Amino acid sequence: MRRSVWGRAVVLTLLLSLLSLMSLMSLMSLLPVGAAAAVTDAGPLPLERLFDNTAVSDDLWPTGADFDGSGGSLSAQDLTAAGWTPGRALTVQGARLTWPRRAAGEPDNVRADGQAVRVRGRGDALAFLVAGTGGADVGGTGTVRYADGGSSPYRLTAPDWRTGPLGALAVALPHINTPDGQLALKARLYVVTVPLVRGREVASVQLPEADALHVLALSVRASTPGWTGSWAASSSGYPAVGPWTDRTLRLVVHTSAGGPRVRIRLDNTFAATPVRIGSATVAVQAAGARPAAPPVPLAFRGAARAEIPAGAQAFSDPVGFEVPADANLLVSFHLPGTVTAAPVHRLAVQRSYVSDPGDHTGDDSPEAYTSTITSWPLLTGVDVGGGPGSVVILGDSITDGEKSTQDANHRWPNVLAARVLNQHVVPRYGVLNQGISANRVVSDRYPGDGVSTDTGGVSALHRLDRDVLAQTSGRTAIVFQGVNDVRWGASADQVVAGLREIAARAHSRGLRVLAATIGPCEGESLCTAAADTQRTAVNTWIRDNAEFDGTLDFDAVLRDPAHPARLLPAYDSGDHLHPGDAGLAALADSVDLRLLAGA
Repeated sequence: MRRSVWGRAVVLTLLLSLLSLMSLMSLMSLLPVGAAAAVTDAGPLPLERLFDNTAVSDDLWPTGADFDGSGGSLSAQDLTAAGWTPGRALTVQGARLTWPRRAAGEPDNVRADGQAVRVRGRGDALAFLVAGTGGADVGGTGTVRYADGGSSPYRLTAPDWRTGPLGALAVALPHINTPDGQLALKARLYVVTVPLVRGREVASVQLPEADALHVLALSVRASTPGWTGSWAASSSGYPAVGPWTDRTLRLVVHTSAGGPRVRIRLDNTFAATPVRIGSATVAVQAAGARPAAPPVPLAFRGAARAEIPAGAQAFSDPVGFEVPADANLLVSFHLPGTVTAAPVHRLAVQRSYVSDPGDHTGDDSPEAYTSTITSWPLLTGVDVGGGPGSVVILGDSITDGEKSTQDANHRWPNVLAARVLNQHVVPRYGVLNQGISANRVVSDRYPGDGVSTDTGGVSALHRLDRDVLAQTSGRTAIVFQGVNDVRWGASADQVVAGLREIAARAHSRGLRVLAATIGPCEGESLCTAAADTQRTAVNTWIRDNAEFDGTLDFDAVLRDPAHPARLLPAYDSGDHLHPGDAGLAALADSVDLRLLAGA
């Protein structure tokens, strides 16, 4: 009898335990994915195990997601059209991020609430794919924890998914899904980077506490040891082109540093749809579209072809190829589909070539290249193996080479690069020209989204990460901008605030930053007395401030001593704003090379 009572007690205890376990499992099934994971593991978890919000809905079931707390969500069909498909790796601003491997209607992002996220790697920055849903910028402070036990704070700010600046976005989608139907309003996603302590391995990241800040992906942007940027150009807009169907572009670019290996970078900046690359090659130019030797094939992650999603970029695999310094290369790539608009650098001051139909990337004859262009579509960088790193020049049309001689490489960064190659005072850096004609410090000329005839680029502040901080092995940045701001009515205070922000953001990534004073321009229609007053005030601040690591007094180089508001006649191209070849050479010759390395 006692054994029977005891046995029933044991059975009852086991039943109660089983019921408790089943209740706990049932409770966990009702919790968001991230919360359930947190119950089982208190340590840092991969981001996808913390997902507690759903951003993406199918157009046929718009109530399947609620990104913003009011039923709004991203369209799965729009994302697919942009090439942002579940689980796809995307390279944006040099960082490799993975779009959540989740179907529409499944949790796919984290609302930042102090979660500890497992992240590994060494690099110069953390890259977050983010958006805010509070109607305005939303941000907060988090912590990076390193494998050696140390930590560093960071501040992350996400622009709003519906009202944030188009000029800073990673991708824009044409619709927003709501319970009441689809709205023809832009949905915006952003890649925002924050600095890391270089050389230390990241172990985890604690997110800020900001409920309206959504994190969809996160990674360490790797540093680029063993590479030097030799040539670069900024995407200045997204105009109509061609149209090109089954054509090969053969672009002529001029190197600064040389090296034994090469890779190229193609950017689909500002785009709404992917672009397909059928094949690509590189060669040294003999003359025109004729290579000096048979072009060398390039690959992308082991394949000859590549598809670059909207807003993303592609680096070719390293290939052994002796890149000469201070020489012209031919970079050829085949566009197998139809391209009606493309990201371009408009002012190349260089003739490049477009072929008759077909893949002519491997041609060692120029015969198929029957038309010319004077812009650089899609191609934004050429890197060489080895070398000490790069100097990056952020500028406007004077840096871009407006009024310099076509095909002669007389832009002042080219002349500076030649000086750097022929000296032994500082390392022989590559020199990267990130000038954009008509560009401004604090306001966008090109709006940042859609096909436009304006190719003046987004503001220096909006393009800083892509065009300076993410450039290959950057060591020093030179900022030479502001004349377009004051010509179009900006105040000196606005320009100074922008320059201060540029210096602070570049310094946080370990870059030296030099500022150049703004040259004179009296006699040009927009260079009024009022504009000159603002220009002079900016220059006074540049000369007197300690926020930069050095000053280049380009105003003093270019001005007429007898009439300081005007260009010296010998340097004037004729429009009273842009120096000609002689003036551009004078700018390059005036640079104290020791400033490039802090010597």
